[in-house]
This record gives sequence, C-alpha cells and structure tokens, in this order.
Amino acid sequence: MNFEYTNEQEQIKTMVADFVDEEIVPVAGDVDKHDEFPHEIVDQLGELGLMGMPFPEEYGGAGLDYHAYPAALEEIARGSGGIGTIVAAHISLAGNMLYAFGSDEQKAEYLTPLAEGTDIGAFALSEAGAGSDVPAMGTTAEKDGDGYRINGGKLWISNGSVADTVTVFAKTDPDAGNKGISSFIIRPEDDDGFIVEGTEEKLGDKGCPTAELRFDDLWIPEDRLLGEEGDGFVQALKTLNGGRITIAARSVGIAQAALDAAIEYATQREQFGQPIGEFQAIQHKLADMDTKTRAGRLLMHDAADRKIRGENFIKEAAQAKLYASEVSREVANEGIQIHGGYGYTKDFPAERFYRDAKLNEIYEGTSEVLRNTIARDLLT
Repeated sequence: MNFEYTNEQEQIKTMVADFVDEEIVPVAGDVDKHDEFPHEIVDQLGELGLMGMPFPEEYGGAGLDYHAYPAALEEIARGSGGIGTIVAAHISLAGNMLYAFGSDEQKAEYLTPLAEGTDIGAFALSEAGAGSDVPAMGTTAEKDGDGYRINGGKLWISNGSVADTVTVFAKTDPDAGNKGISSFIIRPEDDDGFIVEGTEEKLGDKGCPTAELRFDDLWIPEDRLLGEEGDGFVQALKTLNGGRITIAARSVGIAQAALDAAIEYATQREQFGQPIGEFQAIQHKLADMDTKTRAGRLLMHDAADRKIRGENFIKEAAQAKLYASEVSREVANEGIQIHGGYGYTKDFPAERFYRDAKLNEIYEGTSEVLRNTIARDLLT
C-alpha cells in the first residue's frame, strides 16, 4: 500500500488535530480529574461530523475511509484517551453493529442519529463471568408475543450510562452455545427495565463512563432484533475485529502525546548545565519512543488497508492492536522516566498518558487473546 495520506485524508487529519489542540488539550486534565462525560466536547465532535466518520452520508455520516477515520481518532486520543474511547465505542462498536447488520429501516431510525452525533451509542457484550469467554454469558432473550423479554446484566460497558442506543447480546437459545446468541437494539429512555447499576472508578480512561447495566424483564418489539436469531456471536467477532484497528489508533494517539510531551520537557529541563535532551541516554529513549510509535501507526494502516480492499484482516488487526497497545504503555512509561520525579506527579500529563495507555492492552481483546488469534492464523 501507499503509506502517504491523500490530500483529503491529510486535510481531515489536520482539521481534527487543530480542533484537538484548541478544544480538547486545554480541558483534558479537567476531564481526567473530574471524570465526567464531556457533553460539550462530544456535541462539538458531532457538529464537525466526527461522530459518524466512516458511515455513508445517507445515514448522516461523513463517508470517510478506514485510513482517514483511524487517523482522526488517533488525533482525538492524542488529546484525551477517555474521549478517544467515547468516540471509538460509539462508532466502531455500536455504530458498526447497526451499519453492518441492521436493516434499512433500522439504519435509518437508529444509525442516523448516532452518525449525526445527536445520540450516543454503546455496545453491551461483556459480563462479570463472560469477558473473553463470550458464550458463557448469562443474559437471556425469550420470545414473548411479538417481541422479546430480556433479563440479565452487562459489565464494563463504555458509554453505557449515557447511551441513547445500546446494542445488546443475549442468548435466545441457551443450549446452542455460541450459535444461540443474538443481538438487539435497546433504547434506554424508551424501554422499561433498563437499569444502570453504576459506573466504575477506573485507573484511567476518565470522562468515558464504564457502566454496569441490568435488564429486568425488559421487553422490546421483534423489529429490534439485529439480523437473525443466532447471528450474534459472529456479529460480535466481526465488529470487534474492525474495532481493533481503532484501539490501535487510540494507542498510537496516546503514544504520540507521551512522545511530544517528553520531547518538549527534554528541550526545556536543564541538568548539569544543559538541557537533558543533550544527553545520549535521553536521546536514545526518544529515538526508541518515536520508532515504536511509527511502527504502531504503520501496522494500524496496514490492517485498515486490508479492510478497505475487502481482504481478510483478522490477523493484521490483532497485530496492530497488540503491538500498538503495548507500545503505548512502553512509550508512556519512558515519558514518565524522562520527566523524572515530575512525571510521577499530576503537575504534568505524563502520568495520565500512562494510566490511559494501560487500558489498550485489556479491552476489545486482551494481549493474551490477540496472541492466540495471531498464532491460530499462522498454524491453520
């Protein structure tokens, strides 16, 4: 592939970078400190068309390809890891479920407000006993008249407490294993029995609420079923596979933020009569940080390129997410080291980058699961 951005892609990346520098970077510390959903910033992202980047214009989206979208998301995450997760969960998970598997009527009714940024989306798959082991989920959806009655609960749901539309996975046939899982559209404001039990107090990723949800005899009409009964497990895998490209983008954005901060500090901080950036030990750290960040970005775009061309990209998406997520943590760690004692305080954002980076190795496929995915592809 050609690793150079087109003029349009470059313009989009520049536009988003300017918005991030002007609107997100100045408030990122406060978002982290107060851990409140940044409604004003999200509204602005919607007005700019950034809450529906990869979706067609007919559904209110911007029609961007999977090079421009991850590049834009990288910039958003560079400003705030939490806001990066808000956008990624909204688009890559909730939005892509509707776009890929929804009927024309479902896309018109539910995807359009998501893409326009007037609604917020969430993707409810994980449970306390069913994280990586999806078929172990306990949530059920039983036929009840001309609809379904859903009971159970979900955990670790990004945007879950603020979402207007939630794509939920439940067992329609508890005896059929992964072939008995289906997916549904839930509207929290409209559907009785949707309960937010609370939100998690997390190490990082602040500003994006991670909710525990409960469904108590929640009834929905049958036209809220996505696809056919039993399609849910495959739908989830396909959606998460594409989502790994955007978690790679979040990872690269955080790594770039940590690198930029370290470079700035290294040119300003003086010890022994000179800026610390003049010392070879610091130079080598910066060189490694930049090299790793660049490699993560290239893996991200390689997976995106395969997706655009309609090729199998399961291994490449897993590699991009695995490498970029571990690199983001390594680069953020070195950023703290370069800052010395100041890096361990909240006077500088270096420690925030480290806290935000760690999540990349856990959600949407842990590093261990991704290594299994890559190895399985190599051995079959």
